[in-house]
Parts: sequence; structure tokens; C-alpha cells
Amino acid sequence: MAAKLRKGDKVIVLAGKDKGAKGEIKSIDPKAGKAVVDGVNMAVRHVKQSQNAQGGRTPKAMPIQLSNLAAVDANGKATRVGFRMDGDNKVRFAKTTGDAI
Repeated sequence: MAAKLRKGDKVIVLAGKDKGAKGEIKSIDPKAGKAVVDGVNMAVRHVKQSQNAQGGRTPKAMPIQLSNLAAVDANGKATRVGFRMDGDNKVRFAKTTGDAI
């Protein structure tokens, strides 16, 4: 199945503790159905001090289910993603506005 959401896409969270938050997809794991979104689903991780880095508590973005994410259209609203052919190229488009993503 073609990927409706990809790395670098602007998304909005539809469900969970960060509902309504917007961010950019940093990485994606299609097999697990999860993505890491910048500034969303943050958790505190304890890092041990080393010669090169200061230790302490650092915030880290954790993976979130793809089903809880939706692409953001040009108006800043959540939209579904469709596919269409532009000449010989298959492109993704926002169903609300019809613009190519």
C-alpha cells in the first residue's frame, strides 16, 4: 500500500494527550504503523554522563500511531490524503482543497 504520510509532512494529532498539536514527521516505521513527530508525545529520558556529553533528564519525542495523525492542508486544517495521476506521475493530494502535497 502506498504511504499516505511520509517523512517531512506537516501533520496534526487527532487523538491522545497531544490532541490538536501540529508538527513535522521526523521518522516513520511503516511496519509498526508508527511515526515520530517533532514536539509531540514527549517523554523524559535519563541520560548517563559521559566524557563527551552532560548527563541529566532530556525530553525525547516518542512514536505515535499513524491512525492518530492527519495531514495538514494549506488552510491549516486536517485532511485525508488521496492519490491521482498528473501525467505520468502519481501524486498525493489533499482531499479538502485538491492541492498536491
